[in-house]
Amino acid sequence: MTDGILTSEQILTAAQDVLRRYGPAKATVVDVARALGVSHGSVYRHFPSKTALREAVTHRWLEEAHAGLAKVMASSAPAETRLRDWLTTLSASKRAKALDDPELFATYMVLVNEASEVIQEHITGLVDQLEEIIATGAARGELATADPAASARTVFLAANAFHDPAHAASWSRPEVEDELNALCDLLLLGLKPR
Repeated sequence: MTDGILTSEQILTAAQDVLRRYGPAKATVVDVARALGVSHGSVYRHFPSKTALREAVTHRWLEEAHAGLAKVMASSAPAETRLRDWLTTLSASKRAKALDDPELFATYMVLVNEASEVIQEHITGLVDQLEEIIATGAARGELATADPAASARTVFLAANAFHDPAHAASWSRPEVEDELNALCDLLLLGLKPR
């Protein structure tokens, strides 16, 4: 590969492969460059530091993990359906990442802990999606809330056990989906117009 055609996406793909192979403690920018057949300076032209590269990989991974939420956000279904679908989609995507490839998931959890600004921006985006669902539902008379932003934060925090990686060890339990459905029922009951 020549330096002239190297893209950020190619670097991020190679970085994911390197992280999978070596883990976050041993993976280096030189390893990424070697995997691409370029100098490490070529990688630094796209990402000014190892931290910037790791943050970009983390951002990409989070976006991939939550790609299914776009379909829920594009839906014109009633707010109750959208809210339940959003929570179950988020939970299912996190569970799949954790259970299908536990080694890579563990690697990303190390990166997530390093990239607090990336994580905070991502969480803000997720809560904003919930706020949009709740505000739209309130405007249509499907949900009742005086403060959609506060309700969105509350729903996000209430469902924490089903999407926060700190709880990943409990996601393989057979009853986890039933518990999430029960939580959705309770949250929707609280948002139901009187």
